[in-house]
Amino acid sequence: MTLDTFRPHLKWIYRPFVDISIKIGITPDIFTVASFFVALLAGIAFFFGDVIFGTFFIMCNAAFDSMDGAVARAMNIQSRKGDFLDHVVDRYADIFIITGIFAGGFAPWPVGVFALTGVLMVSYIGTQAQAVGVGRYYGGLLGRADRLLLLIIAGFLNIMFPAGVYGLPFLGWVLVIFGLIGHFTAIQRFLFVWREIR
Repeated sequence: MTLDTFRPHLKWIYRPFVDISIKIGITPDIFTVASFFVALLAGIAFFFGDVIFGTFFIMCNAAFDSMDGAVARAMNIQSRKGDFLDHVVDRYADIFIITGIFAGGFAPWPVGVFALTGVLMVSYIGTQAQAVGVGRYYGGLLGRADRLLLLIIAGFLNIMFPAGVYGLPFLGWVLVIFGLIGHFTAIQRFLFVWREIR
């Protein structure tokens, strides 16, 4: 992942929001569940062709996804249940958003399936590494934070230039990127884990 390496340097940005959340009793699980629902709303918005609301809800998903971990660390209540919930919700969020984009006509369905399988395999191999005793591994080019940023950029570009490039909207092009780099990242992770298995 590229963007996740910057998270420790961005604490000063969301620390006030973490403090407020703790003070009013918002738990990490509440942020996780909220990220699930805004991802669902993003997918629905894209399905109906509403790029503005779709992009807005992706931004909300990114914010809530960052806040759940930040609040858990600040409250020192990180748990396996919370981690499990977070991973399940993240995968559903990926499915909602990507499916909404190609079902809404921003990309042909083969491109959408290519992107979706790339994204899911990246996440699967990262956690499967832990199951085989290597430890959770998140290396490679395309992590979740990177995907969310690319989706937000593509959403804004789609709003400004709805015609897209070469007949494909920017949201469609970002799915092409997800497919290509996603499967490449999955191969990177597979090879690393394969070498580490004893």
